[in-house]
Amino acid sequence: MRYTNEEHFKGVCGYEINDLWYPRVTKIVEIKAKPALYKYYAGLNSFEEGEAIKNKSASEGTLIHETLEKILIGENPAINLEIAPSISAAVNFFQINNIQVDPEFVEKRVINQNHRYAGTVDALALIDGKFGVLDIKTSQSIYRDYCLQTAAYMDALKEQFRTLQTRWILRVDQSKKCLSCGSIRRTKGGREKIRSPYPAPPDWRSCPNDSHQWSELIGEVELKEFPYWQNDFEAFLGAKRLWEWENDFWLRRVGYLN
Repeated sequence: MRYTNEEHFKGVCGYEINDLWYPRVTKIVEIKAKPALYKYYAGLNSFEEGEAIKNKSASEGTLIHETLEKILIGENPAINLEIAPSISAAVNFFQINNIQVDPEFVEKRVINQNHRYAGTVDALALIDGKFGVLDIKTSQSIYRDYCLQTAAYMDALKEQFRTLQTRWILRVDQSKKCLSCGSIRRTKGGREKIRSPYPAPPDWRSCPNDSHQWSELIGEVELKEFPYWQNDFEAFLGAKRLWEWENDFWLRRVGYLN
């Protein structure tokens, strides 16, 4: 990405906290290559088409995030009908599993003074008697890359919260299901994607000629725990060092590197 000046770089890539600037966790982890994303772009008609889909998908994900965050802090927001299945499924999941979230720890800004970075944690939660970092994603799957981000939060919080034990990814999504063959239809970002049910029965066959009978949109929620974070944190520090190398010019201009 091109930066026009120091203030532009600082605004895009980090946070100004107590008169000090820190690079943002989510910006640092962007340095990691994403082969699946490159394959996705290669299957489209143009780069511009890919950017339009990505931006619309990000906008939908942000709307889900913001709505859930308001609910978690005790507000009663108006729910956009386009994301209502996702929100309903997530709220039901929290209630059924007795997931406890303190509003004070929703969208919590964290700073790692030792390694000089900052980030924003979606929530700190108590789940099955364990206290940890809860990160909300609106993706199709839970990807290993997310472990870099959550490990960075764990290290930043370990001194402040000595009882911090673990971390979870909570995936919230929505799709339609074929009432005949069980195929899944997802349209996030305005791009239709149809996939087989998982796990698919041994004798599974898709409807012939795509003659699917689609249900209404159904919310999906998946929670996965990643308790062992130290190795992921070492990988995050490696990514941070590479990001610093890539952005050496601007980091020196803003005084982050000498």
